[in-house]
Amino acid sequence: MRHPPPAAGTVKASSLRVRRQLVTSPWLFAAPGLLVAGLFVLYPFVSTVVNAFTDRRTLVPGEFVGLANFRELLHDDMFWIGLRNSALYVVGVVPALVVLPLLLALLVQRNIPGITFFRSAFYTPVVASIVVVGLIWVWLLDERGLVNSLLETVGVGRVGFLSDQWLLLVSAMTVTVWKGLGYYMIIYLAALAHVPRELHEAAAVDGAGAVRRFLTVTVPAVRSTMVLVGALSSVAAFKVFSEVYLMAGPSGGPAGEDTTLVMLVQRTGTGLTGRIGYASALSLVVFVVTVALMLLVLRADRREES
Repeated sequence: MRHPPPAAGTVKASSLRVRRQLVTSPWLFAAPGLLVAGLFVLYPFVSTVVNAFTDRRTLVPGEFVGLANFRELLHDDMFWIGLRNSALYVVGVVPALVVLPLLLALLVQRNIPGITFFRSAFYTPVVASIVVVGLIWVWLLDERGLVNSLLETVGVGRVGFLSDQWLLLVSAMTVTVWKGLGYYMIIYLAALAHVPRELHEAAAVDGAGAVRRFLTVTVPAVRSTMVLVGALSSVAAFKVFSEVYLMAGPSGGPAGEDTTLVMLVQRTGTGLTGRIGYASALSLVVFVVTVALMLLVLRADRREES
């Protein structure tokens, strides 16, 4: 027994319902993520931009002051100290985090017995808490720490790793590089897995040694990954906080000379008398500089390709 065909109105309504579901269903799935991003990313960013042009404090709403906070930055000695230290951090950390993880990835790429243990060992600092890592290095580099005890034993004498302005900054850079090696090593391992072995074999047949194969085969093959690592490490280095804060203390080392920009934001914008407006202006400067760093890295990469 054949059923009569559905009415034209019923078919049209069903088609309309399906089209509505196709439009609304993706937004329903994305709604939780969009809500979280709006509450914890978009709203704080917009609020920071607005507060940067006000004199808001912790318990005072504040009023619009225009560019007064940014003009004050130009005459703030601590701002220039923080900018200098953050820039030095980028210069000291980024080259090491671009080159050393690549060499480490080449070392652990080989399938030899026990290599899994070394891969896990190199990656362990990445998953360790930065607070724990910082405290361990403070105990190691303290005046009465293990490193100074060993130096004194061999007759070198104690070194003020945590009391000298520049040594403290270098010590913090060392912690950052040590903790980031495993993370960027994993990124390089993924890139090296796609490098054809035939290229290395052909270069070896032509008489190229290990160093020459590294420069002529490996580096060009992973150049895009090196750019990615450079961009990520540049942004992370310029926004450094935990390492310097743990090793230098809230004051930022001797006379605050090791203060970074993010430490200055934290110090200025917290507490009952925190200057939220001024701290927001500092945060906006950090945001602009980090975006500029990423654009410079990407532009340099495109120029090299062309």
